[in-house]
Amino acid sequence: MTSHYDAIVVGARCAGAPTAMLLARAGHRVVLVDRARFPSDTLSTHFIHQPGVARLKRWGLLEEVAASGCSPVRTLGLDLGDLVLSGSPAPADDVADAYCVRRTVLDHIGVEAAARAGAEVREGFAVRELTFDGDRVTGIRGRGQDGGTVTERARIVIGADGVASPVARAVGAPAYDVHPTLTCAYYAYWSGVELEGAELYPRPGRMIIAAPTNDGLVFSIAYWPRAEFGRVRTDVERHFEEALSLVPGLAERLRRGERVERFRGTGRLPNFRRRPHGEGWALVGDAGYHKDPILALGISDAYRDAELLAEAVDAGLSGRRRLADALAGYERRRNELSAQGYEMTIRFAGLGPPPPEMQALMAAVRHDPEQTGRLLGTFVGTWSAEEFFAPENVARIMGASVPEEV
Repeated sequence: MTSHYDAIVVGARCAGAPTAMLLARAGHRVVLVDRARFPSDTLSTHFIHQPGVARLKRWGLLEEVAASGCSPVRTLGLDLGDLVLSGSPAPADDVADAYCVRRTVLDHIGVEAAARAGAEVREGFAVRELTFDGDRVTGIRGRGQDGGTVTERARIVIGADGVASPVARAVGAPAYDVHPTLTCAYYAYWSGVELEGAELYPRPGRMIIAAPTNDGLVFSIAYWPRAEFGRVRTDVERHFEEALSLVPGLAERLRRGERVERFRGTGRLPNFRRRPHGEGWALVGDAGYHKDPILALGISDAYRDAELLAEAVDAGLSGRRRLADALAGYERRRNELSAQGYEMTIRFAGLGPPPPEMQALMAAVRHDPEQTGRLLGTFVGTWSAEEFFAPENVARIMGASVPEEV
Protein backbone atom coordinates (compact mmCIF):
# COMPACT_ATOMS: atom_id res chain seq x y z
CA MET A 1 0.00 0.00 0.00
CA THR A 2 1.29 3.45 -0.93
CA SER A 3 0.58 6.50 1.20
CA HIS A 4 0.97 10.13 0.16
CA TYR A 5 2.76 12.59 2.42
CA ASP A 6 3.59 16.25 2.24
CA ALA A 7 7.24 15.45 3.00
CA ILE A 8 9.42 12.37 3.31
CA VAL A 9 12.61 12.95 5.32
CA VAL A 10 15.37 10.40 4.73
CA GLY A 11 17.72 10.33 7.71
CA ALA A 12 16.66 10.88 11.31
CA ARG A 13 19.71 12.30 13.02
CA CYS A 14 20.61 15.91 13.82
CA ALA A 15 19.40 17.39 10.51
CA GLY A 16 16.52 15.12 9.60
CA ALA A 17 14.77 14.81 12.95
CA PRO A 18 14.40 18.57 13.56
CA THR A 19 13.36 19.13 9.93
CA ALA A 20 10.61 16.54 10.33
CA MET A 21 9.65 17.93 13.74
CA LEU A 22 9.32 21.50 12.49
CA LEU A 23 7.32 20.52 9.40
CA ALA A 24 4.99 18.37 11.52
CA ARG A 25 4.53 21.23 13.97
CA ALA A 26 3.54 23.41 11.01
CA GLY A 27 0.74 20.95 10.24
CA HIS A 28 2.27 18.93 7.40
CA ARG A 29 1.99 15.17 7.01
CA VAL A 30 5.55 13.91 7.39
CA VAL A 31 7.24 10.52 7.45
CA LEU A 32 10.78 10.27 8.84
CA VAL A 33 12.77 7.17 7.86
CA ASP A 34 16.19 5.87 8.84
CA ARG A 35 17.96 2.55 8.41
CA ALA A 36 19.18 2.82 12.02
CA ARG A 37 17.21 2.11 15.17
CA PHE A 38 17.45 4.55 18.05
CA PRO A 39 19.21 5.06 20.34
CA SER A 40 22.30 4.30 18.26
CA ASP A 41 25.71 5.86 17.70
CA THR A 42 27.38 7.59 14.77
CA LEU A 43 30.72 9.29 14.16
CA SER A 44 30.59 12.79 15.62
CA THR A 45 32.46 15.55 17.39
CA HIS A 46 29.45 15.77 19.78
CA PHE A 47 29.63 19.53 20.30
CA ILE A 48 26.61 21.80 20.16
CA HIS A 49 27.77 25.40 20.22
CA GLN A 50 25.68 28.22 21.61
CA PRO A 51 23.70 28.88 18.37
CA GLY A 52 22.63 25.24 18.30
CA VAL A 53 21.77 25.26 22.00
CA ALA A 54 19.68 28.39 21.45
CA ARG A 55 17.65 26.48 18.86
CA LEU A 56 17.18 23.55 21.21
CA LYS A 57 15.85 26.02 23.76
CA ARG A 58 13.53 27.62 21.20
CA TRP A 59 12.24 24.18 20.17
CA GLY A 60 11.59 23.16 23.77
CA LEU A 61 14.23 20.41 23.81
CA LEU A 62 17.02 21.95 25.89
CA GLU A 63 15.71 20.65 29.21
CA GLU A 64 15.90 17.07 27.89
CA VAL A 65 19.50 17.56 26.78
CA ALA A 66 20.45 19.20 30.07
CA ALA A 67 18.85 16.35 32.01
CA SER A 68 20.67 13.66 30.01
CA GLY A 69 23.72 13.50 32.25
CA CYS A 70 25.73 15.98 30.20
CA SER A 71 27.10 19.04 32.00
CA PRO A 72 27.10 22.41 30.21
CA VAL A 73 30.40 23.57 28.74
CA ARG A 74 30.91 27.18 29.75
CA THR A 75 34.54 27.85 28.88
CA LEU A 76 36.71 27.30 25.85
CA GLY A 77 40.48 27.25 26.11
CA LEU A 78 42.79 27.66 23.13
CA ASP A 79 46.30 26.61 24.16
CA LEU A 80 49.13 27.39 21.72
CA GLY A 81 51.85 26.29 24.14
CA ASP A 82 53.38 29.64 24.99
CA LEU A 83 50.04 31.46 24.75
CA VAL A 84 46.71 30.42 26.26
CA LEU A 85 43.40 32.11 25.52
CA SER A 86 40.57 30.99 27.76
CA GLY A 87 37.09 32.35 28.29
CA SER A 88 33.41 32.06 27.52
CA PRO A 89 32.37 32.63 23.89
CA ALA A 90 29.88 35.43 23.34
CA PRO A 91 26.35 34.09 23.89
CA ALA A 92 23.72 33.40 21.24
CA ASP A 93 20.27 34.80 22.08
CA ASP A 94 21.29 34.96 25.77
CA VAL A 95 22.38 31.32 25.71
CA ALA A 96 25.90 31.09 27.13
CA ASP A 97 26.22 27.31 27.48
CA ALA A 98 27.45 24.75 24.98
CA TYR A 99 27.06 20.98 25.30
CA CYS A 100 29.14 17.99 24.22
CA VAL A 101 26.47 15.30 23.92
CA ARG A 102 26.79 11.63 23.01
CA ARG A 103 24.89 10.94 19.80
CA THR A 104 23.21 7.93 21.38
CA VAL A 105 21.49 10.51 23.57
CA LEU A 106 21.04 13.51 21.27
CA ASP A 107 19.65 11.71 18.23
CA HIS A 108 17.17 9.75 20.33
CA ILE A 109 15.88 13.02 21.79
CA GLY A 110 15.45 14.37 18.26
CA VAL A 111 13.60 11.32 16.95
CA GLU A 112 11.22 11.30 19.90
CA ALA A 113 10.57 15.03 19.46
CA ALA A 114 9.68 14.48 15.80
CA ALA A 115 7.27 11.71 16.77
CA ARG A 116 5.65 13.87 19.46
CA ALA A 117 5.18 16.62 16.87
CA GLY A 118 3.17 14.24 14.72
CA ALA A 119 5.75 12.92 12.26
CA GLU A 120 5.46 9.22 11.45
CA VAL A 121 8.81 7.65 12.36
CA ARG A 122 10.03 4.45 10.71
CA GLU A 123 13.23 3.05 12.13
CA GLY A 124 15.06 0.21 10.42
CA PHE A 125 13.83 1.43 7.02
CA ALA A 126 16.40 1.14 4.23
CA VAL A 127 15.73 3.40 1.23
CA ARG A 128 16.70 1.57 -1.97
CA GLU A 129 15.80 4.18 -4.57
CA LEU A 130 13.88 7.33 -5.29
CA THR A 131 10.83 7.28 -7.53
CA PHE A 132 10.49 9.77 -10.38
CA ASP A 133 7.93 11.21 -12.75
CA GLY A 134 10.23 12.43 -15.49
CA ASP A 135 12.83 14.58 -13.75
CA ARG A 136 10.68 15.16 -10.70
CA VAL A 137 11.21 13.15 -7.53
CA THR A 138 7.91 11.72 -6.34
CA GLY A 139 8.85 9.45 -3.46
CA ILE A 140 10.98 6.60 -2.14
CA ARG A 141 11.09 2.85 -2.42
CA GLY A 142 12.70 0.80 0.31
CA ARG A 143 12.59 -2.11 2.68
CA GLY A 144 10.81 -1.92 6.00
CA GLN A 145 11.56 -3.77 9.21
CA ASP A 146 9.53 -6.77 8.03
CA GLY A 147 11.68 -7.08 4.91
CA GLY A 148 8.90 -6.16 2.51
CA THR A 149 9.24 -3.57 -0.24
CA VAL A 150 7.46 -0.30 0.51
CA THR A 151 6.83 2.65 -1.81
CA GLU A 152 5.84 6.04 -0.43
CA ARG A 153 5.01 9.25 -2.27
CA ALA A 154 5.34 12.87 -1.21
CA ARG A 155 5.31 16.40 -2.51
CA ILE A 156 8.97 16.68 -1.50
CA VAL A 157 11.67 14.20 -0.50
CA ILE A 158 14.31 15.63 1.84
CA GLY A 159 17.72 13.99 2.02
CA ALA A 160 19.17 14.30 5.52
CA ASP A 161 21.23 11.19 4.91
CA GLY A 162 24.76 12.36 5.56
CA VAL A 163 27.92 13.23 3.71
CA ALA A 164 27.62 10.27 1.32
CA SER A 165 23.90 11.04 0.75
CA PRO A 166 22.24 8.47 -1.53
CA VAL A 167 19.50 11.04 -2.13
CA ALA A 168 22.07 13.56 -3.42
CA ARG A 169 23.63 10.86 -5.59
CA ALA A 170 20.26 9.79 -7.02
CA VAL A 171 19.34 13.33 -8.08
CA GLY A 172 22.85 14.24 -9.25
CA ALA A 173 23.17 17.20 -6.89
CA PRO A 174 26.30 19.08 -8.02
CA ALA A 175 29.00 20.04 -5.53
CA TYR A 176 30.65 23.47 -5.43
CA ASP A 177 32.92 25.51 -3.13
CA VAL A 178 34.96 22.33 -2.88
CA HIS A 179 38.20 22.26 -0.86
CA PRO A 180 40.57 19.30 -0.53
CA THR A 181 40.20 16.97 2.42
CA LEU A 182 42.65 18.32 4.99
CA THR A 183 42.56 16.11 8.08
CA CYS A 184 41.81 12.72 9.52
CA ALA A 185 40.69 12.17 13.10
CA TYR A 186 40.21 9.59 15.85
CA TYR A 187 38.53 9.89 19.23
CA ALA A 188 37.63 7.92 22.36
CA TYR A 189 36.22 8.39 25.86
CA TRP A 190 37.88 8.37 29.28
CA SER A 191 36.49 7.99 32.79
CA GLY A 192 38.04 9.39 35.95
CA VAL A 193 39.30 12.60 34.29
CA GLU A 194 38.61 16.04 35.72
CA LEU A 195 37.70 18.51 33.00
CA GLU A 196 35.21 21.36 33.15
CA GLY A 197 35.45 23.28 29.88
CA ALA A 198 36.50 22.45 26.35
CA GLU A 199 40.24 22.51 25.67
CA LEU A 200 41.81 22.94 22.22
CA TYR A 201 45.51 22.38 21.62
CA PRO A 202 46.71 23.40 18.16
CA ARG A 203 50.18 22.01 17.56
CA PRO A 204 52.26 21.87 14.37
CA GLY A 205 50.49 19.36 12.15
CA ARG A 206 48.13 18.31 14.94
CA MET A 207 45.05 19.36 16.88
CA ILE A 208 44.02 17.75 20.16
CA ILE A 209 40.67 18.56 21.77
CA ALA A 210 39.01 17.42 24.99
CA ALA A 211 35.62 18.15 26.53
CA PRO A 212 33.28 16.64 29.15
CA THR A 213 30.40 14.55 27.82
CA ASN A 214 27.65 12.35 29.23
CA ASP A 215 27.91 10.18 32.33
CA GLY A 216 31.03 11.83 33.70
CA LEU A 217 33.16 10.84 30.72
CA VAL A 218 35.65 12.98 28.83
CA PHE A 219 35.69 12.97 25.04
CA SER A 220 39.07 13.53 23.39
CA ILE A 221 39.84 13.73 19.68
CA ALA A 222 43.07 14.15 17.74
CA TYR A 223 43.53 15.41 14.18
CA TRP A 224 46.37 14.69 11.75
CA PRO A 225 46.96 15.80 8.14
CA ARG A 226 44.93 13.63 5.76
CA ALA A 227 48.17 12.45 4.11
CA GLU A 228 49.02 10.61 7.36
CA PHE A 229 45.78 8.63 7.54
CA GLY A 230 47.23 5.42 6.14
CA ARG A 231 49.94 5.42 8.79
CA VAL A 232 47.73 6.52 11.69
CA ARG A 233 45.06 3.91 11.09
CA THR A 234 47.55 1.04 11.40
CA ASP A 235 48.09 1.75 15.11
CA VAL A 236 45.68 4.40 16.32
CA GLU A 237 46.49 4.03 20.02
CA ARG A 238 50.21 4.60 19.49
CA HIS A 239 49.69 7.60 17.23
CA PHE A 240 47.13 9.07 19.62
CA GLU A 241 49.68 8.77 22.44
CA GLU A 242 52.27 10.48 20.24
CA ALA A 243 49.85 13.35 19.61
CA LEU A 244 49.10 13.61 23.33
CA SER A 245 52.82 13.85 24.07
CA LEU A 246 52.62 17.36 22.57
CA VAL A 247 50.26 18.39 25.41
CA PRO A 248 51.75 16.82 28.56
CA GLY A 249 49.21 18.27 30.98
CA LEU A 250 46.22 16.77 29.18
CA ALA A 251 48.13 13.56 28.52
CA GLU A 252 48.79 13.09 32.23
CA ARG A 253 45.15 13.68 33.14
CA LEU A 254 43.98 11.12 30.58
CA ARG A 255 46.59 8.59 31.76
CA ARG A 256 45.30 8.92 35.33
CA GLY A 257 41.88 8.01 34.02
CA GLU A 258 40.75 4.99 32.03
CA ARG A 259 39.85 4.75 28.36
CA VAL A 260 36.46 3.03 28.32
CA GLU A 261 35.73 2.57 24.61
CA ARG A 262 37.65 1.81 21.44
CA PHE A 263 38.99 4.55 19.18
CA ARG A 264 36.72 5.61 16.35
CA GLY A 265 37.62 7.81 13.43
CA THR A 266 37.81 8.44 9.72
CA GLY A 267 39.82 9.97 6.92
CA ARG A 268 36.67 10.85 5.00
CA LEU A 269 36.25 14.50 5.91
CA PRO A 270 35.51 16.37 2.67
CA ASN A 271 34.75 20.06 2.34
CA PHE A 272 31.97 21.04 -0.07
CA ARG A 273 28.57 22.49 -0.61
CA ARG A 274 25.98 20.77 -2.76
CA ARG A 275 23.08 22.34 -4.58
CA PRO A 276 20.42 21.51 -2.00
CA HIS A 277 17.19 21.53 -4.02
CA GLY A 278 15.53 20.58 -7.27
CA GLU A 279 12.22 19.29 -8.57
CA GLY A 280 10.62 17.41 -5.72
CA TRP A 281 13.73 17.17 -3.54
CA ALA A 282 15.93 19.02 -1.05
CA LEU A 283 19.04 18.34 1.02
CA VAL A 284 19.86 19.35 4.59
CA GLY A 285 22.73 18.84 7.02
CA ASP A 286 25.87 17.05 5.85
CA ALA A 287 24.02 15.86 2.75
CA GLY A 288 24.01 19.43 1.46
CA TYR A 289 27.02 21.03 3.13
CA HIS A 290 29.95 19.27 4.79
CA LYS A 291 33.17 20.60 6.21
CA ASP A 292 36.01 19.34 8.34
CA PRO A 293 34.79 18.78 11.92
CA ILE A 294 37.78 20.48 13.56
CA LEU A 295 35.64 23.36 14.90
CA ALA A 296 32.71 21.02 15.67
CA LEU A 297 30.21 23.21 13.82
CA GLY A 298 28.28 20.37 12.18
CA ILE A 299 25.45 19.84 14.67
CA SER A 300 24.78 23.55 15.20
CA ASP A 301 24.82 24.12 11.43
CA ALA A 302 22.48 21.16 10.90
CA TYR A 303 20.00 22.68 13.35
CA ARG A 304 20.20 26.05 11.63
CA ASP A 305 19.72 24.56 8.17
CA ALA A 306 16.86 22.35 9.37
CA GLU A 307 15.08 25.48 10.52
CA LEU A 308 15.81 27.31 7.27
CA LEU A 309 14.65 24.39 5.13
CA ALA A 310 11.51 23.74 7.18
CA GLU A 311 10.54 27.41 6.81
CA ALA A 312 11.10 27.25 3.04
CA VAL A 313 9.22 23.98 2.56
CA ASP A 314 6.33 25.18 4.72
CA ALA A 315 6.10 28.40 2.67
CA GLY A 316 6.08 26.39 -0.57
CA LEU A 317 3.67 23.66 0.47
CA SER A 318 1.24 26.11 2.04
CA GLY A 319 1.16 28.24 -1.11
CA ARG A 320 2.64 31.39 0.42
CA ARG A 321 5.51 31.18 -2.08
CA ARG A 322 6.41 29.11 -5.10
CA LEU A 323 8.26 26.11 -3.68
CA ALA A 324 11.13 26.54 -6.15
CA ASP A 325 11.61 30.17 -5.10
CA ALA A 326 11.45 29.29 -1.42
CA LEU A 327 14.08 26.55 -1.83
CA ALA A 328 16.35 28.88 -3.81
CA GLY A 329 16.09 31.31 -0.90
CA TYR A 330 17.00 28.51 1.49
CA GLU A 331 20.20 27.85 -0.45
CA ARG A 332 21.16 31.53 -0.44
CA ARG A 333 20.60 31.89 3.30
CA ARG A 334 22.41 28.65 4.08
CA ASN A 335 25.45 29.83 2.14
CA GLU A 336 25.38 33.32 3.65
CA LEU A 337 25.07 32.09 7.22
CA SER A 338 27.68 29.35 6.84
CA ALA A 339 30.32 31.44 5.06
CA GLN A 340 32.20 32.53 8.19
CA GLY A 341 32.25 29.06 9.73
CA TYR A 342 33.35 27.45 6.48
CA GLU A 343 36.26 29.88 6.11
CA MET A 344 37.30 29.46 9.76
CA THR A 345 37.12 25.69 9.43
CA ILE A 346 39.39 25.58 6.39
CA ARG A 347 41.94 27.76 8.21
CA PHE A 348 41.98 25.59 11.35
CA ALA A 349 42.01 22.35 9.36
CA GLY A 350 45.27 23.38 7.74
CA LEU A 351 46.82 22.45 11.13
CA GLY A 352 49.27 25.31 10.95
CA PRO A 353 49.99 27.84 13.69
CA PRO A 354 47.93 31.02 13.76
CA PRO A 355 49.69 33.81 11.85
CA PRO A 356 51.75 36.22 13.97
CA GLU A 357 49.13 38.97 13.78
CA MET A 358 46.48 36.57 15.15
CA GLN A 359 48.77 35.51 17.98
CA ALA A 360 49.41 39.15 18.81
CA LEU A 361 45.67 39.80 18.87
CA MET A 362 45.10 36.79 21.13
CA ALA A 363 47.78 38.03 23.49
CA ALA A 364 46.17 41.48 23.55
CA VAL A 365 42.67 40.24 24.45
CA ARG A 366 43.48 37.45 26.88
CA HIS A 367 43.04 39.65 29.95
CA ASP A 368 39.83 41.20 28.62
CA PRO A 369 36.92 38.75 29.12
CA GLU A 370 34.56 40.63 26.83
CA GLN A 371 36.95 40.80 23.88
CA THR A 372 38.08 37.23 24.53
CA GLY A 373 34.46 36.12 24.34
CA ARG A 374 33.99 37.94 21.07
CA LEU A 375 37.12 36.42 19.54
CA LEU A 376 36.10 32.93 20.64
CA GLY A 377 32.63 33.73 19.33
CA THR A 378 34.03 34.17 15.82
CA PHE A 379 35.10 30.50 15.98
CA VAL A 380 31.77 29.12 17.22
CA GLY A 381 29.40 31.37 15.29
CA THR A 382 28.19 33.84 17.91
CA TRP A 383 30.15 36.92 16.80
CA SER A 384 30.78 38.44 13.40
CA ALA A 385 34.35 37.93 12.19
CA GLU A 386 33.93 40.90 9.88
CA GLU A 387 33.12 43.09 12.86
CA PHE A 388 35.76 41.70 15.20
CA PHE A 389 38.62 41.78 12.69
CA ALA A 390 37.68 45.19 11.28
CA PRO A 391 40.77 47.45 11.29
CA GLU A 392 39.09 49.89 13.68
CA ASN A 393 38.34 47.18 16.24
CA VAL A 394 41.77 45.57 15.94
CA ALA A 395 43.38 49.00 16.39
CA ARG A 396 41.34 49.61 19.54
CA ILE A 397 42.34 46.24 20.95
CA MET A 398 46.00 46.74 20.15
CA GLY A 399 45.97 50.22 21.65
CA ALA A 400 46.68 51.89 18.34
CA SER A 401 44.72 54.36 16.27
CA VAL A 402 43.36 53.98 12.78
CA PRO A 403 44.99 56.47 10.39
CA GLU A 404 42.55 59.00 9.05
CA GLU A 405 41.94 58.90 5.32
CA VAL A 406 43.32 61.85 3.43
